Amino acid sequence: MIDENYRTKPDLRNTFIMGSSMGGLISLYAICEHPQVFGGAGCISTHWPAVKWVTLPYLQDHLPSSEDHRVDFDHGTVDLYKSYGRWQKKVDAVMLNKGHQPEVGWLTRVYKGDRHHEECWQARIEVSLTFLLGK
Repeated sequence: MIDENYRTKPDLRNTFIMGSSMGGLISLYAICEHPQVFGGAGCISTHWPAVKWVTLPYLQDHLPSSEDHRVDFDHGTVDLYKSYGRWQKKVDAVMLNKGHQPEVGWLTRVYKGDRHHEECWQARIEVSLTFLLGK
């Protein structure tokens, strides 16, 4: 609908998806299910506790190629984040196993002291966009 009604560049190199918390999960899911559509996914403060054991086998089977896809993850260390680091490390291991190179096609950042909150996400969004879209 967007490509039909607006001037876009609908190719893989110019189509990205991004979300925070559960939106981070759905963005990762979208790039896995539609790798021919999305060239990158911004997964801000991805809410791993919602999917725990389902995520790792799914990513092992569905993660798109590292050659033409970029994925950006981040999370803080306060409140809801207390369990995020453990799950993010497991996801990072899958990323490596599937051939994604850190800081090339995939990036995971931890923001010490940040909360699971829109104000924190807003303060760091430029870092994610720069990594996904380039300078």
